[in-house]
Amino acid sequence: MKKIYSLLLLGWSCLSMAQIISLQTYVTGLSGAVEITHCGDTRLFVVQKGGQIRIIQNNALVTTPFLDISSLTVNSGEQGFLGLAFHPNYATNGQFFVNYTDLAGDTVIARYTVSSSNPNVANPTGTILMTIDQPYNNHNGGTLKFGPDGYLYIGMGDGGSGGDPQNFAQNLTVNATTPSRIYLGKMLRLDVNTTAGSLNYGYPPTNPFINESGKQEIWALGLRNPWKFSFNRLNGDLWIADVGQNAVEEINRISTPLPNTGLNFGWKCFEGTAVYASCSNTTGMIAPVAEYTHAATGGCSITGGYVYTGSLYPNMLNKYYFADYCQNRMGILDIATGSITYTPYFNGNNNFTTFGEDVNGELYVTGGSTIFRITDASFNTAQFSALGLAVAPNPTKGIVQIQNPKLVAIDHIQLTDLTGKTIAEHKPETTSTIALNFEGVAPGMYFLHINQNGATYTEKILFE
Repeated sequence: MKKIYSLLLLGWSCLSMAQIISLQTYVTGLSGAVEITHCGDTRLFVVQKGGQIRIIQNNALVTTPFLDISSLTVNSGEQGFLGLAFHPNYATNGQFFVNYTDLAGDTVIARYTVSSSNPNVANPTGTILMTIDQPYNNHNGGTLKFGPDGYLYIGMGDGGSGGDPQNFAQNLTVNATTPSRIYLGKMLRLDVNTTAGSLNYGYPPTNPFINESGKQEIWALGLRNPWKFSFNRLNGDLWIADVGQNAVEEINRISTPLPNTGLNFGWKCFEGTAVYASCSNTTGMIAPVAEYTHAATGGCSITGGYVYTGSLYPNMLNKYYFADYCQNRMGILDIATGSITYTPYFNGNNNFTTFGEDVNGELYVTGGSTIFRITDASFNTAQFSALGLAVAPNPTKGIVQIQNPKLVAIDHIQLTDLTGKTIAEHKPETTSTIALNFEGVAPGMYFLHINQNGATYTEKILFE
């Protein structure tokens, strides 16, 4: 039977007032954003499914794309430009790796380099590492990440259709006609710093099938569609959100040191912890650390996220943040207690496609066109105090003053409600007292956000 290391059944509990997650608009004007990452500096790089990488620098979207491969990829349904990972030594070698669906509908993993004359532009021609035959147009996976061991991990879906009709996720027999389909439903691991024979990459010597021809790249199996996975940047733990079939979404955690034994995550024998198909041998299959059902939550497709490791919001530490494409809210897994809570539904119609992490461990999320910063609006007084600011009166009937004795240059002030909807905005002058008129705002709890020198500081404010 499936080995259960830890199982959490998700309930409908709400977040306590000890933590209030707020989404703050960071950048708009994107199209089909499906990945957010960094290269080791303060810039963010956003993959647009249509074939471009865009850069966010100094809180603004750079006009010229970093890379445009729209002529190489098909953008339809789950197909397109899906993944981006920067080499751990990007600052010196300028290498980054992409995952896209080519014009034939197959998965391509390729290496590109940055221009030597402009850090915001990549060289337009890349080197293909792998082309993986896709039998259907869905379940392509998409994410690729460098692990704590320096190897490149690639999450592959089971090839698509529904129910894995060819049993690709459990198959370990190479088909001579379509040999690359052995990689479907697997987590691959490559050594991009070496080469093996005529290949443009090498095999990590500890890969579990290193001595078996045609499957040396495989690190784990039994995945349905690991659309999003991430590594905890501090301890290296691997978190995989595997999209379910019709009933269950699951979260898997593999703690460091990462094993080299050929882990089996169970699909299609299991969907989450529920039996999906009859399998003769399920010994050693790994159960998720968390799962939720479509019936209980209204979800349909998990969008994996990150463990928060930043420094701005201590209340967010030791928690894994994720979402569901069909739900305009977030799930929060408390790693220490094993409990899962949900945020209230956010304002707007957000089908969250990806989370992102910056160089400092702060988190972002998008539904395709707008990048939001994820903040803990309940942790706020210390943030304002750190700038020497004070807000009064609080509670208020509409007139608010920000005391600014240090004459801090404030770039922007924003008032939002609990769903993240902008109620008012203001660009103040640098004075010792900033007067704000919010008369007419309905009674209730709101968030006052101050943007200063690229950072955002938040305080709760109660309107009576």
